[in-house]
Amino acid sequence: MVAAKPPRFKPINAKAEAELIKALLSLRDADECKRFLYDVCTPKEIGDLCDRWWIARLLDEGKLSYREMHALTGVSVTTIGRVARFLQQELFQGYRLVLDRAKSGNKKK
Repeated sequence: MVAAKPPRFKPINAKAEAELIKALLSLRDADECKRFLYDVCTPKEIGDLCDRWWIARLLDEGKLSYREMHALTGVSVTTIGRVARFLQQELFQGYRLVLDRAKSGNKKK
């Protein structure tokens, strides 16, 4: 009998997720946000978040191919495709929300 593979990622604890969101919402400015991110994330995790946000903005501009984005940023074509999928198809639409707010100059809608 072959053992089942363990799940790739551990499930997110809903209560812990809600508490993290509450903590993020309590941040008052960019300095506080940066300080919190550097405490809660590793430098690699922060770099990965920065890369994904850069890619989301490039995808939204629509001027470069995935290969051109990879050459410019060093981000893998797989990650670029994943960001594109979340930007275009997934239900959360978090990238779209923040991109649209940045374009309109509004903090909240």
